[in-house]
Amino acid sequence: MPLDVAPLVYALVAALLFALGDQCQYLGVRTLDSRSGTMISIVTSTACFWLLAPFLLDWTYLGAAGIWIFALIGLFRPALSANLSVAGVRYLGPTLSSTLSSTSPLFGTALGVLWLGELLTWPVAVGTAGIIGSIVLLSRRGKTGSVNDWPLWALGFPIAAAAIRSLAHVLSKVGMVTVPDAYVAGLVSFSVSSVLLLSMQAARRERPQIVLGSPSLWFVGSGVAMALAITALNQALLTGQIIVVVPIVSAAPVFTLLLSIAVFRRERPTARLVAAVAVVVPSVILIALGR
Repeated sequence: MPLDVAPLVYALVAALLFALGDQCQYLGVRTLDSRSGTMISIVTSTACFWLLAPFLLDWTYLGAAGIWIFALIGLFRPALSANLSVAGVRYLGPTLSSTLSSTSPLFGTALGVLWLGELLTWPVAVGTAGIIGSIVLLSRRGKTGSVNDWPLWALGFPIAAAAIRSLAHVLSKVGMVTVPDAYVAGLVSFSVSSVLLLSMQAARRERPQIVLGSPSLWFVGSGVAMALAITALNQALLTGQIIVVVPIVSAAPVFTLLLSIAVFRRERPTARLVAAVAVVVPSVILIALGR
Protein backbone atom coordinates (compact mmCIF):
# COMPACT_ATOMS: atom_id res chain seq x y z
CA MET A 1 0.00 0.00 0.00
CA PRO A 2 1.50 3.41 -0.96
CA LEU A 3 2.48 5.42 2.10
CA ASP A 4 0.36 8.45 1.17
CA VAL A 5 -2.78 6.31 0.76
CA ALA A 6 -2.27 4.21 3.90
CA PRO A 7 -3.50 6.83 6.45
CA LEU A 8 -6.74 7.28 4.49
CA VAL A 9 -7.40 3.53 4.35
CA TYR A 10 -6.62 3.06 8.05
CA ALA A 11 -8.85 6.02 8.97
CA LEU A 12 -11.75 4.61 6.94
CA VAL A 13 -11.27 1.16 8.53
CA ALA A 14 -11.24 2.79 11.98
CA ALA A 15 -14.49 4.66 11.19
CA LEU A 16 -16.17 1.41 10.09
CA LEU A 17 -14.99 -0.46 13.20
CA PHE A 18 -16.13 2.36 15.50
CA ALA A 19 -19.53 2.17 13.80
CA LEU A 20 -19.67 -1.59 14.37
CA GLY A 21 -18.80 -1.07 18.02
CA ASP A 22 -21.59 1.50 18.36
CA GLN A 23 -24.08 -1.00 16.96
CA CYS A 24 -23.00 -3.59 19.53
CA GLN A 25 -23.31 -1.05 22.33
CA TYR A 26 -26.80 -0.12 21.17
CA LEU A 27 -27.90 -3.75 21.39
CA GLY A 28 -26.35 -4.19 24.84
CA VAL A 29 -27.40 -0.95 26.53
CA ARG A 30 -31.08 -1.84 26.31
CA THR A 31 -30.73 -4.29 29.20
CA LEU A 32 -27.52 -3.21 30.96
CA ASP A 33 -26.63 0.20 32.40
CA SER A 34 -24.29 2.26 30.25
CA ARG A 35 -21.53 2.69 32.85
CA SER A 36 -21.18 -1.06 33.35
CA GLY A 37 -21.37 -1.61 29.61
CA THR A 38 -18.66 0.95 28.96
CA MET A 39 -16.45 -0.74 31.54
CA ILE A 40 -16.98 -4.16 29.92
CA SER A 41 -16.10 -2.76 26.48
CA ILE A 42 -12.90 -1.05 27.61
CA VAL A 43 -11.74 -4.00 29.73
CA THR A 44 -12.39 -6.32 26.78
CA SER A 45 -10.34 -4.05 24.51
CA THR A 46 -7.52 -4.13 27.05
CA ALA A 47 -7.69 -7.93 27.21
CA CYS A 48 -7.43 -8.09 23.41
CA PHE A 49 -4.28 -5.95 23.49
CA TRP A 50 -2.65 -8.08 26.19
CA LEU A 51 -3.55 -11.35 24.46
CA LEU A 52 -1.48 -10.16 21.52
CA ALA A 53 1.42 -8.97 23.70
CA PRO A 54 3.54 -12.12 23.22
CA PHE A 55 3.46 -11.53 19.48
CA LEU A 56 3.34 -7.73 19.07
CA LEU A 57 4.81 -6.08 22.17
CA ASP A 58 8.28 -4.63 21.72
CA TRP A 59 9.56 -4.42 25.29
CA THR A 60 12.30 -1.95 24.36
CA TYR A 61 9.64 0.75 23.95
CA LEU A 62 8.54 0.56 27.59
CA GLY A 63 11.34 2.86 28.70
CA ALA A 64 10.67 5.55 26.10
CA ALA A 65 9.13 8.92 26.92
CA GLY A 66 6.15 8.26 24.67
CA ILE A 67 4.89 5.56 27.04
CA TRP A 68 4.09 8.20 29.65
CA ILE A 69 2.13 10.19 27.08
CA PHE A 70 0.05 7.10 26.27
CA ALA A 71 -0.53 6.56 30.00
CA LEU A 72 -1.67 10.18 30.32
CA ILE A 73 -4.14 9.62 27.48
CA GLY A 74 -5.55 6.62 29.32
CA LEU A 75 -6.60 8.86 32.22
CA PHE A 76 -9.19 10.64 30.08
CA ARG A 77 -9.76 8.58 26.93
CA PRO A 78 -11.76 6.47 26.57
CA ALA A 79 -12.81 6.47 30.26
CA LEU A 80 -13.70 10.15 30.68
CA SER A 81 -14.74 10.88 27.10
CA ALA A 82 -17.15 7.90 27.07
CA ASN A 83 -18.82 8.99 30.32
CA LEU A 84 -19.14 12.57 29.09
CA SER A 85 -20.84 11.30 25.95
CA VAL A 86 -23.28 9.26 28.03
CA ALA A 87 -24.02 12.32 30.20
CA GLY A 88 -24.65 14.37 27.06
CA VAL A 89 -27.19 11.86 25.78
CA ARG A 90 -28.86 11.76 29.19
CA TYR A 91 -29.39 15.53 29.44
CA LEU A 92 -29.68 16.57 25.80
CA GLY A 93 -30.95 13.47 24.05
CA PRO A 94 -29.15 11.60 21.27
CA THR A 95 -29.98 14.09 18.52
CA LEU A 96 -28.54 17.27 20.00
CA SER A 97 -25.71 15.40 21.73
CA SER A 98 -24.51 13.71 18.54
CA THR A 99 -24.77 17.00 16.66
CA LEU A 100 -22.48 18.74 19.15
CA SER A 101 -20.12 15.75 19.19
CA SER A 102 -19.60 16.24 15.45
CA THR A 103 -17.42 19.26 16.31
CA SER A 104 -14.51 16.85 16.89
CA PRO A 105 -12.89 17.59 13.48
CA LEU A 106 -12.87 21.30 14.31
CA PHE A 107 -10.86 20.67 17.47
CA GLY A 108 -8.61 18.20 15.65
CA THR A 109 -7.92 20.64 12.83
CA ALA A 110 -7.20 23.50 15.23
CA LEU A 111 -4.79 21.39 17.31
CA GLY A 112 -3.10 19.99 14.21
CA VAL A 113 -2.48 23.45 12.78
CA LEU A 114 -1.64 25.34 16.00
CA TRP A 115 0.25 22.62 17.90
CA LEU A 116 1.79 20.39 15.24
CA GLY A 117 2.20 23.04 12.54
CA GLU A 118 0.23 21.09 9.92
CA LEU A 119 -0.84 22.97 6.80
CA LEU A 120 -4.58 23.36 6.28
CA THR A 121 -5.41 23.54 2.57
CA TRP A 122 -8.72 24.66 1.10
CA PRO A 123 -9.70 21.16 -0.15
CA VAL A 124 -9.08 19.69 3.31
CA ALA A 125 -11.07 22.51 4.93
CA VAL A 126 -14.00 22.06 2.52
CA GLY A 127 -13.90 18.26 2.94
CA THR A 128 -13.90 18.60 6.75
CA ALA A 129 -16.88 20.97 6.58
CA GLY A 130 -18.70 18.50 4.32
CA ILE A 131 -18.22 15.61 6.75
CA ILE A 132 -19.36 17.70 9.73
CA GLY A 133 -22.38 18.85 7.75
CA SER A 134 -23.35 15.30 6.83
CA ILE A 135 -23.15 14.17 10.47
CA VAL A 136 -25.36 17.08 11.55
CA LEU A 137 -27.79 16.20 8.75
CA LEU A 138 -28.03 12.59 9.89
CA SER A 139 -28.40 13.46 13.57
CA ARG A 140 -31.31 15.86 13.10
CA ARG A 141 -34.08 13.35 12.57
CA GLY A 142 -36.80 15.00 14.56
CA LYS A 143 -37.66 17.69 17.04
CA THR A 144 -35.09 18.17 19.76
CA GLY A 145 -37.63 19.63 22.15
CA SER A 146 -37.92 23.00 23.80
CA VAL A 147 -34.81 24.90 24.71
CA ASN A 148 -36.03 24.82 28.31
CA ASP A 149 -35.99 21.03 28.42
CA TRP A 150 -32.30 20.91 29.30
CA PRO A 151 -29.86 23.12 31.26
CA LEU A 152 -27.49 25.33 29.30
CA TRP A 153 -24.43 23.88 31.02
CA ALA A 154 -25.29 20.42 29.69
CA LEU A 155 -24.08 21.56 26.27
CA GLY A 156 -20.58 21.21 27.66
CA PHE A 157 -20.75 17.41 27.92
CA PRO A 158 -20.67 16.42 24.22
CA ILE A 159 -18.44 19.37 23.31
CA ALA A 160 -15.95 18.40 26.04
CA ALA A 161 -16.05 14.77 24.84
CA ALA A 162 -15.25 15.92 21.29
CA ALA A 163 -12.40 18.12 22.51
CA ILE A 164 -10.96 15.30 24.66
CA ARG A 165 -10.99 12.86 21.76
CA SER A 166 -9.18 15.37 19.55
CA LEU A 167 -6.62 16.09 22.26
CA ALA A 168 -6.02 12.35 22.62
CA HIS A 169 -5.42 12.07 18.87
CA VAL A 170 -2.79 14.81 18.99
CA LEU A 171 -1.09 13.38 22.09
CA SER A 172 -1.04 9.93 20.47
CA LYS A 173 0.76 11.37 17.46
CA VAL A 174 3.23 13.16 19.74
CA GLY A 175 3.85 9.98 21.75
CA MET A 176 4.45 7.94 18.62
CA VAL A 177 7.39 10.16 17.75
CA THR A 178 9.45 8.21 20.30
CA VAL A 179 7.29 5.05 20.28
CA PRO A 180 6.29 4.52 16.63
CA ASP A 181 4.00 1.61 17.42
CA ALA A 182 0.20 1.82 17.04
CA TYR A 183 -0.29 -1.34 19.09
CA VAL A 184 1.76 -0.14 22.09
CA ALA A 185 -0.12 3.18 22.10
CA GLY A 186 -3.43 1.37 22.46
CA LEU A 187 -2.13 -1.18 24.95
CA VAL A 188 -0.86 1.42 27.43
CA SER A 189 -3.76 3.89 27.21
CA PHE A 190 -6.45 1.20 27.48
CA SER A 191 -4.64 -0.51 30.36
CA VAL A 192 -4.68 2.73 32.34
CA SER A 193 -8.34 3.35 31.46
CA SER A 194 -9.28 -0.17 32.53
CA VAL A 195 -7.63 0.21 35.93
CA LEU A 196 -9.38 3.55 36.37
CA LEU A 197 -12.83 2.23 35.40
CA LEU A 198 -12.52 -0.95 37.48
CA SER A 199 -11.59 1.20 40.49
CA MET A 200 -14.59 3.45 39.87
CA GLN A 201 -16.87 0.43 39.54
CA ALA A 202 -15.58 -1.00 42.81
CA ALA A 203 -16.24 2.33 44.54
CA ARG A 204 -19.89 2.51 43.45
CA ARG A 205 -22.27 2.15 46.40
CA GLU A 206 -24.85 0.32 44.35
CA ARG A 207 -23.00 -1.89 41.92
CA PRO A 208 -25.24 -3.57 39.37
CA GLN A 209 -24.80 -7.31 39.06
CA ILE A 210 -23.15 -8.16 35.76
CA VAL A 211 -23.92 -11.63 34.51
CA LEU A 212 -22.80 -13.40 31.38
CA GLY A 213 -25.48 -13.18 28.73
CA SER A 214 -26.56 -11.29 25.63
CA PRO A 215 -26.06 -7.74 26.98
CA SER A 216 -22.57 -8.48 28.28
CA LEU A 217 -21.60 -10.29 25.10
CA TRP A 218 -22.69 -7.34 22.96
CA PHE A 219 -20.37 -5.10 24.97
CA VAL A 220 -17.61 -7.68 24.62
CA GLY A 221 -18.11 -7.48 20.86
CA SER A 222 -17.97 -3.71 21.10
CA GLY A 223 -14.68 -3.98 22.98
CA VAL A 224 -13.13 -6.18 20.30
CA ALA A 225 -14.23 -3.75 17.59
CA MET A 226 -12.89 -0.82 19.61
CA ALA A 227 -9.47 -2.44 20.06
CA LEU A 228 -9.18 -2.97 16.32
CA ALA A 229 -10.50 0.53 15.60
CA ILE A 230 -8.03 2.22 17.95
CA THR A 231 -5.14 0.28 16.43
CA ALA A 232 -6.20 1.32 12.92
CA LEU A 233 -6.67 4.91 14.09
CA ASN A 234 -3.23 5.01 15.74
CA GLN A 235 -1.67 3.56 12.59
CA ALA A 236 -3.36 6.31 10.57
CA LEU A 237 -2.06 8.95 12.98
CA LEU A 238 1.43 7.44 12.86
CA THR A 239 1.75 7.94 9.11
CA GLY A 240 -0.78 10.71 8.42
CA GLN A 241 -1.73 14.21 9.51
CA ILE A 242 -4.26 15.07 12.21
CA ILE A 243 -6.17 17.39 9.87
CA VAL A 244 -6.63 14.51 7.41
CA VAL A 245 -7.24 11.56 9.74
CA VAL A 246 -9.66 13.07 12.28
CA PRO A 247 -12.33 14.26 9.81
CA ILE A 248 -12.41 10.86 8.08
CA VAL A 249 -12.67 8.94 11.36
CA SER A 250 -15.44 11.33 12.41
CA ALA A 251 -17.55 10.01 9.53
CA ALA A 252 -18.30 6.93 11.67
CA PRO A 253 -21.99 7.94 12.18
CA VAL A 254 -22.52 7.54 8.43
CA PHE A 255 -21.19 3.98 8.62
CA THR A 256 -23.34 3.39 11.72
CA LEU A 257 -26.48 4.26 9.80
CA LEU A 258 -25.42 2.20 6.79
CA LEU A 259 -24.89 -0.81 9.08
CA SER A 260 -28.33 -0.21 10.62
CA ILE A 261 -29.85 -0.49 7.16
CA ALA A 262 -27.76 -3.18 5.47
CA VAL A 263 -26.83 -5.50 8.36
CA PHE A 264 -28.99 -4.93 11.44
CA ARG A 265 -32.16 -4.06 9.48
CA ARG A 266 -33.30 -1.45 12.00
CA GLU A 267 -33.72 1.43 9.56
CA ARG A 268 -34.68 2.03 5.97
CA PRO A 269 -32.87 4.08 3.32
CA THR A 270 -33.98 7.71 3.32
CA ALA A 271 -33.33 10.76 1.19
CA ARG A 272 -31.37 12.18 4.12
CA LEU A 273 -29.01 9.19 4.17
CA VAL A 274 -28.50 9.38 0.41
CA ALA A 275 -27.71 13.09 0.72
CA ALA A 276 -25.28 12.48 3.58
CA VAL A 277 -23.41 9.76 1.68
CA ALA A 278 -23.37 11.97 -1.40
CA VAL A 279 -21.60 14.62 0.69
CA VAL A 280 -19.24 12.33 2.62
CA VAL A 281 -17.78 10.48 -0.37
CA PRO A 282 -16.61 13.60 -2.28
CA SER A 283 -15.52 15.16 1.04
CA VAL A 284 -13.17 12.22 1.70
CA ILE A 285 -11.89 12.47 -1.88
CA LEU A 286 -11.27 16.20 -1.40
CA ILE A 287 -9.31 15.54 1.78
CA ALA A 288 -7.30 12.81 0.03
CA LEU A 289 -6.43 15.01 -2.94
CA GLY A 290 -5.95 18.23 -1.02
CA ARG A 291 -3.23 17.11 1.39
